[in-house]
Amino acid sequence: MASSGTQADAATALEHAARLLSSDPRLAARQAQAILDVLPGQPQAMLILGTALRLSGSLAEAAAVLQPLARAHPQVAGVQLELGLVRAAVGNADAAIAALRAATRIKPDLAAAWRALGDELRASGDAAGADAAYAQLIRASTTDPRLVAAATALCEDRLAVAERSLRDHLKAAPTDVAAIRMLAEVAARIGRVADAETLLRRALELAPGFEAARHNLATLHYRENRHAEALAELETLLAADPANPGYRNLQAAAFARIGEYGRAIEVYDRVLAAHPNQPKVWMSYGHALKTVARTPESIEAYRRATALAPQFGEAWWSLANLKTFRFTDTDLTTMREQLARADIGDDDRFHLHFALGKALEDAADYAGSFAHYRDGNALRRAGIDYDADENEAHVARSKALFTRDFLADRAGQGCADPDPIFVVGLPRAGSTLIEQILASHSMVEGTHELPDIIAIARSLGERGADDDQRRYPATLATLDAQQLAALGRRYLDGTRIQRKTGRPFFIDKMPNNFAHVGLIRLILPQAKIIDARRHPLGGCFSAYKQHFARGQNFTYDLTELGRYYADYVELMAHVDAVAPGAVHRVLYERMIADPETEIRALLDHLGLPFEDACLRWWETDRAVRTPSSEQVRQPIFTDAADQWRAYEPWLDPLKAALGPALDCYPAASPKRNITDPD
Repeated sequence: MASSGTQADAATALEHAARLLSSDPRLAARQAQAILDVLPGQPQAMLILGTALRLSGSLAEAAAVLQPLARAHPQVAGVQLELGLVRAAVGNADAAIAALRAATRIKPDLAAAWRALGDELRASGDAAGADAAYAQLIRASTTDPRLVAAATALCEDRLAVAERSLRDHLKAAPTDVAAIRMLAEVAARIGRVADAETLLRRALELAPGFEAARHNLATLHYRENRHAEALAELETLLAADPANPGYRNLQAAAFARIGEYGRAIEVYDRVLAAHPNQPKVWMSYGHALKTVARTPESIEAYRRATALAPQFGEAWWSLANLKTFRFTDTDLTTMREQLARADIGDDDRFHLHFALGKALEDAADYAGSFAHYRDGNALRRAGIDYDADENEAHVARSKALFTRDFLADRAGQGCADPDPIFVVGLPRAGSTLIEQILASHSMVEGTHELPDIIAIARSLGERGADDDQRRYPATLATLDAQQLAALGRRYLDGTRIQRKTGRPFFIDKMPNNFAHVGLIRLILPQAKIIDARRHPLGGCFSAYKQHFARGQNFTYDLTELGRYYADYVELMAHVDAVAPGAVHRVLYERMIADPETEIRALLDHLGLPFEDACLRWWETDRAVRTPSSEQVRQPIFTDAADQWRAYEPWLDPLKAALGPALDCYPAASPKRNITDPD
């Protein structure tokens, strides 16, 4: 047993070693080791030694000290924090997150642990988890009672309480940048994006070096599809912290969104070289590789993600979503084992269901396949907000507004640029094939599903109150010629970043733009519109078995899916009646049966000369960002046209909801009078 004198000397030496950590970690390590030579296993000395080794860059040695210390003292928050930091530094994301979460459970006011946890979650792609950790960091970092109350309310998602507390605090301290950033977070969660941006810019005006606020602003721009602005903010952040994996991941994602896949892949390469144990980053890397047709490498990247995290359902679904990929029996066993676990979340669970549905479909086990598709869809539907009645009401409002006279009165208005070619319809109806064919033409550039028309429609919808006359699309009636032209230019300006060639025309293949054909006709009257249509059961079931990364919330219930398709048919029939010839319809089954005839008719509608390259679309080397990317790189893909027939025994709810829209196909609309409200 050490004498009291030895213990006193050790305490003094420990204090000295701890002070050395910030100025000379190597000397601190030597001091700690000297203490351990006298007092083997002394916990505080071991913690100082592990910390000093980490700060000196000796990560393996640090882990060798900290791991047994954490096993011996599992309830010491500082030990868990240091172990988490070491694991993060060597790229072991899951283990780092586990240790950091343990540190925050043990000591909820340990700000350094919350900051490190937020950084690690952000780097691994868990933006929501990172935001929650950063909110806890704010609460742990402040002693002001009002800010503590606001941060607590923010963590508990009591946004109205948080907003009141923050506004009260800012009346007394208007330049408190931490409070301004918190208020911006409240505004963003409520959906007041413009307010959030204003607040973040104010925080950066007061404190240009406030990296957390700048990262929030970059993320906000990214989520609002303002990618050039997001990249500009990220350049500033990376100038100060070039190795930050969270910044790099967001930069890579932004590059991918604007079609800069080569640059995105370069960034992912750098991140994964430094942090190789990040399953979500491997998955994102796989997405980028898939898009540029580096399929074997994308499979390898997805495989790395599933090896690191076998429960990672989205990575398994990413493999299934290659469409041409086939799972092994070992894969099936692993997915079933993961699905049987009680400790996985809904997101992993429904992705596993979709992946198993595809795997069993490939094995011709259609009953088992449908059971997984059904369960995956039900679980996904439970977590989303979709109102089929509201969609039906939108169709009614659109039909009431867009009459022959309304459109004739505004003829010649809007922006006259003829550049865009819109391909609309439902997802999985052949729009990617049409885009690939047109992008093979020397005058047409393919982009992808652009969100800009929907964003314009949303901004117009925000103008009004609850009554129909002040809601979109009725608000379009209040706009003059100058305003309509400005909206057309806004669309062209917003999409310019997606255009990489000097070709005069480009494709926007957002399928949901069918709901905004009236808007397109008003603001871009010279734009061309293609309606990609497929057999109702084929198209709808193909959408039902597809998990979409975002949007398409109508696809997760057979009845809602059928109603949506019927609404689509009704609205497009109205457009045909009030603007004959404005929309050219391409039927998927006819395209795959007689591509040359259909392609010639398509090019005639667009006013483009025929080019042989359009008949060899699979030879066109370009990025394809949709689930059909592998299929459209083949000469013709006929397999999918009748796949729904194997599942027909389970499709009665879909048939009932489709009603006349099913019976009339391939006619454009049911046999009934299409009346113009005028």
